[in-house]
Amino acid sequence: PDPPSAAVPVGMAARILHRLRHALASEGGREERAHGGSEAEDFPESSELEDDTEGLSTRLSGTLSFTSHEEEEEEEEEEEGAGEELGELPQPTGAAAGAEDGGRCWGRCAAPWGSSTLGGTQAMWGPAAERPGSSLLTRQLQELWRKSRGSLAPQRLLFEVTSASVVSERSSKYVLYTIYLIRSGRFDKAPAAIARRYSDFERLNRRLRCRFGCDMAGVAFPRKRLRRNFTAETIAKRSRAFEQFLSHLHSIAEIRRSPEFLEFFFLQDLQAAQRLTCTGMYREALATWANAYRLQDRLGVCSSGRFLLTLAGLAVCHQELDELGEAHGCCEQALQLLEAQGSHPLLGPFLQAHIHLAWKVGKDKRRSEARLQDLREAGPPLQQQPTLKECLIKEPLE
Repeated sequence: PDPPSAAVPVGMAARILHRLRHALASEGGREERAHGGSEAEDFPESSELEDDTEGLSTRLSGTLSFTSHEEEEEEEEEEEGAGEELGELPQPTGAAAGAEDGGRCWGRCAAPWGSSTLGGTQAMWGPAAERPGSSLLTRQLQELWRKSRGSLAPQRLLFEVTSASVVSERSSKYVLYTIYLIRSGRFDKAPAAIARRYSDFERLNRRLRCRFGCDMAGVAFPRKRLRRNFTAETIAKRSRAFEQFLSHLHSIAEIRRSPEFLEFFFLQDLQAAQRLTCTGMYREALATWANAYRLQDRLGVCSSGRFLLTLAGLAVCHQELDELGEAHGCCEQALQLLEAQGSHPLLGPFLQAHIHLAWKVGKDKRRSEARLQDLREAGPPLQQQPTLKECLIKEPLE
């Protein structure tokens, strides 16, 4: 049933209409018609008022209205217009006012805060909707957030072809692609970059398919073309294809840790740096050793034998260039990696170089001297051990 507030404006409207009928009848001398349909024709305002009261009753009831604000404003304007034509409706007093207020409260305040009745189903929100375990879950989430604030976000390695240049030699012409290895979520001051041609990628693809046939079944590789290899469109498509190819390979754990995949990135730099060091071009060799260091760091292989050889190359070049502090730091990093190893071909040479550099730069060398003494007692005489530079030159890199 409709709330009692809907009956109040209807009764007042009837009284107003009754007074208007008598006023118009006395002025015009017309008789009052008893038929309801003719009344509606002579007094169209009555039908508008009845429509308005029905809309008012609907809005004040407990049902939900899905009308827009514009429609509500239009309805309010129609109500105000009807009031101006018929005269302002008097404000109810006493019991009528209480009934009207009670009707509004019945329509809008009958349900407790935080609930709504839709189709017979009561939906709860706010404090009344809290479950017994919700506060516990909130505390657990807050504790997890506090712990995660100090942890590092997982990083992902990205491969981006930054440039491609056409190289013409005496008997061949090819495209050289420059690829950057970028760690997401971090800013790298110095980039780790490689320069490879199509034949290098093709060789890597062939070697990996021979060893990892099942894993490589879903890896796409750009096919070789006999014509139009140097057009901008072909180079752009191959650049994107090489990025996707390397990203797909890196996403497979077994391939990511394989020597074939890793050496594709830094073996050429190690070989070039070794040749430059042997010829005494230490400044050029230092830059190549440093790029090989960054490549291995991006790929996450900082505890391998290749990485120790890279640290040896950096230490030798820094020492030859009279950069003793940097050379001492490289030796310290290598000795930290060799801490858990009882014996290694590079342990003795690194200890000797570290002791000498620590004396030069004024650092503590007692621990290295003690380790070297233990190594001397367990191995060959110190005079027969090669220096760090000799180990670097004699190390085969294939």
